[in-house]
Amino acid sequence: MGACLGACSLLSCASCLCGSAPCILCSCCPSSRNSTVSRLVFTSFLLLGVLVSIIMLSPGVESQLHKLPWVCEGAETPSILQGHIDCGSLLGFRAIYRMCFATAAFFFLFTLLMVCVRSSRDPRAAIQNGFWFFKFLVLVGITVGAFYIPDGSFSKIWFYFGVVGSFLFILIQLLLLIDFAHSWNQQWLGKAEERDSRAWYAGLFLFTLLFYALSIAAVTLLFIYYTHPGTCQEGKIFISLNLVFCVCVSIVAVLPKVQEAQPNSGLLQASVVTLYTMFVTWSALSNVPDQKCNPHLLTQLSNETMLAGPEGYETQWWDAPSIVGLVIFILCTLFISVRSSDHRQVNSLMQTEDCSIALEATQQQQQQAAACESRVFDNEQDGVTYSYSFFHFCLVLASLHIMMTLTNWYRPDEMHRMISTWTAVWVKICAGWAGLFLYLWTLVAPLLLPNRDFS
Repeated sequence: MGACLGACSLLSCASCLCGSAPCILCSCCPSSRNSTVSRLVFTSFLLLGVLVSIIMLSPGVESQLHKLPWVCEGAETPSILQGHIDCGSLLGFRAIYRMCFATAAFFFLFTLLMVCVRSSRDPRAAIQNGFWFFKFLVLVGITVGAFYIPDGSFSKIWFYFGVVGSFLFILIQLLLLIDFAHSWNQQWLGKAEERDSRAWYAGLFLFTLLFYALSIAAVTLLFIYYTHPGTCQEGKIFISLNLVFCVCVSIVAVLPKVQEAQPNSGLLQASVVTLYTMFVTWSALSNVPDQKCNPHLLTQLSNETMLAGPEGYETQWWDAPSIVGLVIFILCTLFISVRSSDHRQVNSLMQTEDCSIALEATQQQQQQAAACESRVFDNEQDGVTYSYSFFHFCLVLASLHIMMTLTNWYRPDEMHRMISTWTAVWVKICAGWAGLFLYLWTLVAPLLLPNRDFS
């Protein structure tokens, strides 16, 4: 009897996976907006691909990848440079390229398919918000096909796609952090005014002070570990310039005219931008191809990173910047899925809609009705709450960014070197500068364009 009940429960969940967006008859789905549920499920597909990519870096999986046709193709003897690393240690990296190619291709397909979808009445919206089992099969099929792509110039060309996509996603990450800090600042200021309590002001001050303290500590550590007297001039210039730029945007954020045009702007947002810029600087310096200026280079192999050959792989690829970058990536992709910004500039850049009071009241009524039936309700009959196409494009960029993060920005056409080149350094530094300029523009735009509404 219990087995029958379990089978019925699984069948009801299967109807949720294969059905349409509202999922009315599915008792396993929670009461929530279909726009949020759809984004979360698509994001779970991406995170599943990330998990598979991480597993592919494990020793046992790498040894099995020898059976695929593109593994070490044309390389009878391993190329070694200043370290005990052979061709086998590259298998995980080349596998990640194909896994991330599959996820990027999957989301790019939906980017094209969902162009100009205006409401859930569009037939394509049913594909966006339902048929999850079949979409999962499509992703699996693309993944299997990607692993049989001949190596050739694929990895070399796909590397540059990853560089461009990662550059754009770094900007999106900064934009999301600005939006998060803006919402955080606005909510705490609102609570301070409603409850007439200074505790909320104290909390904002403490977090702002903490972020600036971490930024100063980061600058100090970067100078200690990534620069040396008489050398590492590039690193000194990058750290100094970014420190000056962050001080400048922090000053601009509290200027009287800026505060008058944007009362919600403040040092909390500037401190978050400063801390993220220091992280991008750290990540860039970890790719400097100079052993004296980069303690993360794989040429500095310890006993724990020795490679045992085909019998077993002990190479440790993960460094601190990669781990922190992976955590930020996961948080930002989840935030993309659930965000509902009240910042008009962010909504314009991220292709999302403002939530009006009337629309919010209607959705609350729908949610109350859905709660009684334990289902997902359709909140996009009058208009989509986010751009389907742009959301999938963000996931394409996220796939490319995580590919570069997991591979430590390694360039495949240099098989004899296990380090990144100056390309990775300049891309990250330029992305940090572009992000600072973007944040500066959000501050001064109301002053430069007074006729436009930036409220």
